[in-house]
Amino acid sequence: MADVAHSDVRINPSILAADFVNMQAELARIASADFVHVDVMDNHFVPNLTFGPQMVERIQATSPVPLDVHLMISDADRWAPGYAEIGAASVTFHLEAAAEPVALARRLRDIGARAGVAVKPATPVEQLFDVLDEFDQILVMTVEPGFGGQSFMADQMPKLHRLADEARRRGSQVWLQVDGGIGESTIAQAAEAGADTFVAGSAVFGAEDPGAAIRALRSAAASAHRH
Repeated sequence: MADVAHSDVRINPSILAADFVNMQAELARIASADFVHVDVMDNHFVPNLTFGPQMVERIQATSPVPLDVHLMISDADRWAPGYAEIGAASVTFHLEAAAEPVALARRLRDIGARAGVAVKPATPVEQLFDVLDEFDQILVMTVEPGFGGQSFMADQMPKLHRLADEARRRGSQVWLQVDGGIGESTIAQAAEAGADTFVAGSAVFGAEDPGAAIRALRSAAASAHRH
C-alpha cells in the first residue's frame, strides 16, 4: 500500500483550478496539502477533456505530495489500473463507469494504490453499503462531475450522512471524500455530515497564500468534527 498521510482531516487541492502552464510551481504552492487531486476526464463520461496518463505521470514525478487521481472516464475497468501502475497513491473510479467495481478495487489495491469509488449526485450510496470494506475511499460528488468552479450542492449532505452512519455502524475505516464547491463557507457542512477528505479547487489555488488557505480549511473541518 502506498504511503499516505494520516490525520482526521485531509485537504486535497484540485489542479483543475491551477495554472496548467506553470504546473510545477503550482504544485510547490500546495506542499502542505495531504494529496493533490487530479481530475482525469475523457469527454465521454463527462463533457470535458483534461489529462491523460502521460500528463499524470509528469505530475507524479514533480508533485511534493501524493496523487489522488479521480477518473471521470468511461470503461474504468480497462483504464484505471494504468494510473495505479504510474504510482498514484489513490485511484478513484466512478461506480457508474465500472462493470465490476469490487474486482477493479481489488486490482488497484494489488498494484499498490488506495482504491476509491465515486458516485454522482443522482446515484444512491446504498449500493455500496454491503461492499464498504472493498474500498479505501468513497467520493460523494457535491457537484455534477465535469467542470470546476460549480456551486456546492447542499442537498447531497443527507446522502453523505447516511453513508457515514453506515460506515460507523460497520466499523469501516473507509475515507469519505467530497468534491465540488468546497471552500471555507461549505467545508463545515460536509465535515458535519461525515466527510474527512476534502477536494478544494479555487479556494486553494485562487488564494494569495495557498498554504494559509489549506490551514484554514483544515481548521474549519476539524472544528466541525469536534462539535
